[in-house]
Amino acid sequence: MDTEHAFARGLQGYIAEVARLLGIGLESCTIDPESPASAYLALDWRLERFPGLDLALLWDEGQGWYAALESRTGEDLITLAYFGDALLPAPAEVRGFLDDVRAGEHRLGQPGPPRLRATSRARLVEGLAAYREHAETV
Repeated sequence: MDTEHAFARGLQGYIAEVARLLGIGLESCTIDPESPASAYLALDWRLERFPGLDLALLWDEGQGWYAALESRTGEDLITLAYFGDALLPAPAEVRGFLDDVRAGEHRLGQPGPPRLRATSRARLVEGLAAYREHAETV
């Protein structure tokens, strides 16, 4: 399996597992495996402190996971918190981060983007290998 195909399948499987833990399906997710890779998970959740704005969970290979609000204009996202220094944390940890965001706690998140070291695609493929079996046919 070539690196890019293995990366795309692993990323899809990883996002699918996070989505499953959040109670949503892949139809609520957008995944772009092209460099820089990213994912967007649309959530039907709202935060009491931001009524009328939907919450989204995003991942990209430069910043890792972060939670954001969809603006009323539908253009810019308003970032609430970043997960932190782990680029590929376990899906259960991502769920815990989002639970903290929803509760207004900041035990797991941080207000600014993390300074993640550049990671090669080969290393990302290794980190995502366990999730390839969760991927649908790409």
